[in-house]
Amino acid sequence: MGTGLEISGEVQYRGDPVLVPPRRPTPRHALYLSNLDDQRFLRFSIKYLYVFAADAAVTAEALRSSLAEALVDYYPLAGRLRPGDGEEEGKLAVDCNAEGALFAEGSLPGLVAADFLRGGGATPHKSWRKLLYRVDAHGFVAVPPLVVQVTHLGCGGMVLCTAINHCLCDGIGTAQFLHAWARAARSDIAGGGDHPVVHDRRALRPRCPPRVEFTHPEYCQNAVAHDEPTLLEHLLGQPLSPVSLTFTGAHLGHLKKQLLLSAPALKRCTSFEALAATVWRAWVRALDPPAALRVKLLFSVNARRRLKPELPEGYYGNGFVLGCAESTAGQVAAVAAPATVIRLVQVAKERVDDDYVRSMVDLLEECRVGAGGGAKPDLSASLVISAWTRLGLEDLDFGGGTPAHMGPLTSEIYCVFVPVAGDPGGVTVLVSVPQAAADKFEHYCCNPVELSGVEETDGGAIAGMLERDEQHQPCHGHEIKMDY
Repeated sequence: MGTGLEISGEVQYRGDPVLVPPRRPTPRHALYLSNLDDQRFLRFSIKYLYVFAADAAVTAEALRSSLAEALVDYYPLAGRLRPGDGEEEGKLAVDCNAEGALFAEGSLPGLVAADFLRGGGATPHKSWRKLLYRVDAHGFVAVPPLVVQVTHLGCGGMVLCTAINHCLCDGIGTAQFLHAWARAARSDIAGGGDHPVVHDRRALRPRCPPRVEFTHPEYCQNAVAHDEPTLLEHLLGQPLSPVSLTFTGAHLGHLKKQLLLSAPALKRCTSFEALAATVWRAWVRALDPPAALRVKLLFSVNARRRLKPELPEGYYGNGFVLGCAESTAGQVAAVAAPATVIRLVQVAKERVDDDYVRSMVDLLEECRVGAGGGAKPDLSASLVISAWTRLGLEDLDFGGGTPAHMGPLTSEIYCVFVPVAGDPGGVTVLVSVPQAAADKFEHYCCNPVELSGVEETDGGAIAGMLERDEQHQPCHGHEIKMDY
């Protein structure tokens, strides 16, 4: 069973990590974090991994110097988190003190960029964690909001890993910052963006008094009895296997066509809706929970243009909310269910408007000031999808060219849709599932359209087409490349 590229040896660090402050003086103040920023489940860092071949690598000094320039505009990333006080007790704020981002440099001569492109190489492995400096800190708040490590490879290439605190920005915001950094490296100035950077998050303050006007199924409503183990507990109690499935842009177009043909009543669907529904169904069918169990799909919905007024361009704080599709496991797994599940995803997206977002912000406020330590997403029987696609993350160019590979540093039980370098419409699906269910999960992802349980439609011929494709090798473990 494939487990991804295991990196042997240890990183040889070139001195101690350094703090990189903004190059010029920046405002000193406490930055308010909105309730969307400060959610308990966002108190972690988004960890990106970029692999650059020798002809696209740049020097560590160029990265360090340009980072100092980019931090002039994105100065909260050079600050430090701290607990709020007064009316903001129980929340976090950012002390914009220009202390600096942490920057580490090392080398790993036994590793080359091509290793990440062979077989299951793009599937994260726990050994990859050595590619990001581990900060010795007492708790989440003490870790710098931005941690960077550049690792020089034996081939002359480099790996760039970044850990960006999710409380400060979402995927759109991180992409905005990373591209500002890349522009600074290419031209030695941090400017060039279309819009000024917006730090102020007060547009997402809760109403006074809070008004929760929707049920918000994406959050926990009732505690599960202790004698009833959840599906999440079942997952965490088993050995997990990382699964990586790559869908090219052409394949996604084919997938949408087949799903629409299988359900004439379904008039349209986006690539995300088709893929999210396919992955959710495959996940439920592979895990095979009781048919009556209510299962959920949680995914991020960009709320920036759904608010009234819209959030300004250049806003890099968290501007997404959780969308929630739900049904019983039996209904999601049913043979004739693809169109039904797609519609569940569409309805969950359509539900998110200004009223819904304001109600969610108010719910988070009520939970913050009440007992229980804040609202928690309902993860008891949920698949969580985070889409990193259509953000331009794979196009990062620090002056030598774009990366040969980009993706998450680790594989988790939540699912990530990752862009594919060199294929603007391609998506790699990364998720960890129980080892016993990994093969089934792959099978159901590759056979989304079934008739009477027999894969004889075009949709069910995906695996066969893979074997006939002369451009790609057959499956290696859980790394699959599909093309049409």
